[in-house]
Amino acid sequence: MDFFYPNKINDMWRIMGLIFSGDRDCFWDAQACRFKLNDIKAFLNERGIALWDTAMAVRRLKDNASDKFLEIVETIDLNGFLDQYPTISAVVTAGEKATSVIAAMAGVGLPPIGQPVACSVGQHDFTLWRMPSSSRAYPLALDKKAEAYRRMLCAVGIL
Repeated sequence: MDFFYPNKINDMWRIMGLIFSGDRDCFWDAQACRFKLNDIKAFLNERGIALWDTAMAVRRLKDNASDKFLEIVETIDLNGFLDQYPTISAVVTAGEKATSVIAAMAGVGLPPIGQPVACSVGQHDFTLWRMPSSSRAYPLALDKKAEAYRRMLCAVGIL
């Protein structure tokens, strides 16, 4: 899947399925053993949820998906990105590495997991939410991750 969170053992689309349909597998095609990309994109468009990377170029220091061994070579131009999408009022990160990139740009400390912090980059004010990682390596049950995301989605007006 040429999109975000394609790994079948990552829980992001299960989290969204639980929150929005009560079915953790609503975005999963068991027969094809992959996520339903068209359904995911339609869902995101319908809900006004945008996804983007905080790193535009990375170097994997080890042959695994761990952010612990990820060197960010080039970050997002957050000010330029927000110039293109000025109605964005919340930036949500799923993990410590992504949060640290945005927090550094905004000159704020890392917010606690599941909590927001007010930020400003250039002329743009927004809330930064640090959410639990959707990786199964992150030691939190799926229903607890979903509840944290549900609280954030309610606070930002998507739910």
